[in-house]
Amino acid sequence: MEIIRYPDKSTWSGLLKRPVLDSREVDTLVMPILLEVRKRGDEALREYTKKFDKANLQRLAVSKEEIDAADKMVDSELKDAIAVAIRNIETFHQSQQIAPARIVTSAGVECWQKAIAIQKVGLYIPGGTAPLFSTVLMLAIPARIAGCSEIILCSPPDSQGNLHPALLYAARITGVTRIFKVGGAQAIAAMAFGTESVPRVYKIFGPGNQYVTAAKQLVSRNDVAIEMPAGPSELAVIADNSANPAFVASDLLSQAEHGPDSQVVFITTSVNEAEATIRELKKQLQELSRKEIAEKSLMHSRIIVLKSMAEAIDMVNEYAPEHLIIASDNAAELADSIINAGSVFLGHYTPESAGDYASGTNHTLPTSGYARAYNGVNLDDFVKKITFQQITHEGLKMIGPAVMKMAETETLTAHKNAVAIRLK
Repeated sequence: MEIIRYPDKSTWSGLLKRPVLDSREVDTLVMPILLEVRKRGDEALREYTKKFDKANLQRLAVSKEEIDAADKMVDSELKDAIAVAIRNIETFHQSQQIAPARIVTSAGVECWQKAIAIQKVGLYIPGGTAPLFSTVLMLAIPARIAGCSEIILCSPPDSQGNLHPALLYAARITGVTRIFKVGGAQAIAAMAFGTESVPRVYKIFGPGNQYVTAAKQLVSRNDVAIEMPAGPSELAVIADNSANPAFVASDLLSQAEHGPDSQVVFITTSVNEAEATIRELKKQLQELSRKEIAEKSLMHSRIIVLKSMAEAIDMVNEYAPEHLIIASDNAAELADSIINAGSVFLGHYTPESAGDYASGTNHTLPTSGYARAYNGVNLDDFVKKITFQQITHEGLKMIGPAVMKMAETETLTAHKNAVAIRLK
């Protein structure tokens, strides 16, 4: 990683540029896939699965026998680890439930809202270079807590046409109702439009590469809702001289190993910290099973030295990272100034990987700067809130004149009359 020292603020946007393809180019590649799946359904899904995943499938749905077999292949230690994660994720997301309150806005005018689960949701679980069964927990658990009646999961198979046993195990114990061996943009199309095998859903969740993200955005225009754009993973770390370079390097590598299009940014006020972190990166990189992937990610990542933590906070808020680690003895105080980030990790003993797996917060987060306007997945994403109101005759007398005057001013005579006829 290149060390950039004290850059002028006018250059920040260039330094923080993400390694993404031109969106028009990606859309051009994705749109034909969407159209083919809409037109030809399962036949198109099988063709794309053979082309992209090298798997020749006759049946797209995962059978009960496959799920039963997966249960036996997951060792007890991993099952115990998953149980810890489930407990914490459930605890955190259950706390987001809010009891409905009936509010009297005026005498005789009562309003309230009720959270109703989205009936059919689709979960996209990336496969590719890593079986992200942890994402099953992050999406299926809040869906189940919310009360979604149909939870559909799509994930790309390996070349033998199988999904990872841990993914199938996680899906079973978290309440997923049906699982399909379909990945990429074609999986998004299947859930958006429906095919002979894959049911159409009302909202799609889950991270993915740039093609999956583009597919989600394209289908959201007319066919289905999505939770947010969630593309290649990214991490920013800000640190002062109280940070441990070995810890910082491990955090940077933990995100860099996600994929060659992932990005990590290290912002520090200490040149010594930057140089020590470089040494640690080189040492730790040699021990990684995904060394080559991490190396490619680091090629478009940065270490930036700034004059103060105030400047570092400003740069982070401009970058709006998916994940942010504040490696400082004063992390809690500095966190008060963060306004753009998906999820924040405070102090020297809060690695980002804890949030990825088992602390309880959700790891499905906005990327590519969308943290300026989007939050990470939470329970609210799996419900829609319907408002109710009930007005007595006396209540209508109270607010009726205001309604009629406003309607008359907008020249909506029927609106005015709907009140007037009742007051007569």
